[in-house]
Amino acid sequence: MAIACFNQELKTGTAPLRMFKALILDSHSLIPKIAPQGIKSIEIDTVDAEKLVCKYTLIMSDSAFNKIESVVYEVKFEASSDDGCICKMTSKYHVKAGVELKEEDIKHGKDKATGLYKVVEEYLAANPDAYA
Repeated sequence: MAIACFNQELKTGTAPLRMFKALILDSHSLIPKIAPQGIKSIEIDTVDAEKLVCKYTLIMSDSAFNKIESVVYEVKFEASSDDGCICKMTSKYHVKAGVELKEEDIKHGKDKATGLYKVVEEYLAANPDAYA
């Protein structure tokens, strides 16, 4: 199985601790409610709640991801100067044997990750008391 590794940063207007609580600590409850499409399972591998760092494995059920076994994310949530958050993410795509990832596959994966973070950010904006 081949592994393709990528880094990206996402900026949100939500405080780092709220994003961390919603997206990581309560992902098993929140994500199926607000973004059930395409995600088969999320498994939290390691968490450091003090440093707002985690590693998790995402298994997609989306047919567009039929080339990928799983994606392992390492994420750090940092405060930004505008009271928001910068999510620094390393993604490791575990590609199925005999399959080659193309640029459009990678872009689709990045867009999917960005979309999930945006859905959580929108949920938190609409529910200001959630994870406060």
